[in-house]
Amino acid sequence: MGGTPVLPSELALTRFPADPRERLRAWDAADEYLVRQLGEGVDLSGRVVVFGDRWGAITTSLAAAGVRVTQISDSYLGQQATAENLSRNGESPADAALATTVEDFSGPIDLLLVRVPKSLALLEDRLWRLRPFIGPDTTVIGTGMVTEIHTSTLQAFERILGPTRTSLAVRKARLIFCSPDVGMARTQNRWPLTYQLPDGIGVASGHPVVNYAGTFSADHLDIGTRFFLQHLPSRSDAARIVDLGCGNGVVGLAAALASPKAVLRFVDESYQAVASARATFAATFPPGTRDAEFRAADGMAGFEPGSVDLVLNNPPFHSHQATTDATAWRMFTGARAALRRGGELWVVGNRHLGYHGKMKRLFGNCDVVAGSPKFVILRAVRI
Repeated sequence: MGGTPVLPSELALTRFPADPRERLRAWDAADEYLVRQLGEGVDLSGRVVVFGDRWGAITTSLAAAGVRVTQISDSYLGQQATAENLSRNGESPADAALATTVEDFSGPIDLLLVRVPKSLALLEDRLWRLRPFIGPDTTVIGTGMVTEIHTSTLQAFERILGPTRTSLAVRKARLIFCSPDVGMARTQNRWPLTYQLPDGIGVASGHPVVNYAGTFSADHLDIGTRFFLQHLPSRSDAARIVDLGCGNGVVGLAAALASPKAVLRFVDESYQAVASARATFAATFPPGTRDAEFRAADGMAGFEPGSVDLVLNNPPFHSHQATTDATAWRMFTGARAALRRGGELWVVGNRHLGYHGKMKRLFGNCDVVAGSPKFVILRAVRI
């Protein structure tokens, strides 16, 4: 059954990991607009699927009303936030099925709710993968801030599912209403994509890269990673190497090629990224031929202190629409804790981000390995 969803502003919600100093909320006007719409006569009695719920505000609102809801997420941090927010508001995590974008999905969908993701590719891919479970009577509603909903966003719904329209803006948020047309001709989903790495980037030159939808710079090698690959350490003595924030795994692949005996660990908070890294590594090293592990996690959480020789990191500096160094700081502190004495953290980043000062404050040292007008590569040693 299910009653009227509780508005996010009436719930106790936080991001993950919870930080009392965090000023960013775990919901926004788009989440509230959607939940308010659901309380105005939308049938919530069937199977409800939520995709893209960033910190669990929509899922928790529905679960609190007794709605049977399945959340599909690409974010490890987002799903951890959802589980904690459910508990924080008196709901059991079992009250909502928490699935990832890399898990198989089955069964009909009565109501599909889409929090528009930052990546258009991820939106397209998910609509394609859910389309077989959407019938003519399925209700499809999307939401996003005005700055997140573009013509291409609406065209994706229209092209993949059927006729689409938008609502008026309320507090700079909009709703998307899509009427499924099950008779539409089906074209092929283009994800995942594969391309060959260019020449001139070191040991990884010419190797294939596999990219699942939503992975950063999925159809070409971005200039920051290219610069990093050209200056990676040659560390035949590094037995345990971590590609932290691995994306499609090209940095870890290059490290594996440069250090044939090293054990590799690929870590990212995106399930799509971890799947990309796994596929990229397997395209060069067939399963079982190298010791490699792939995990979706909160940075270096779960690594034993002193268990790592080398951490390679290209940290993100956006959390959805917000610019923040909180993720990078968590990555740096986690790396320091996991590194053995003498172990090294190598970081590439935009010059203006000021990572040098942060790393020096944390490690007591920081050297500039290489620089360009836009990027800098930094190295800190665990003393």
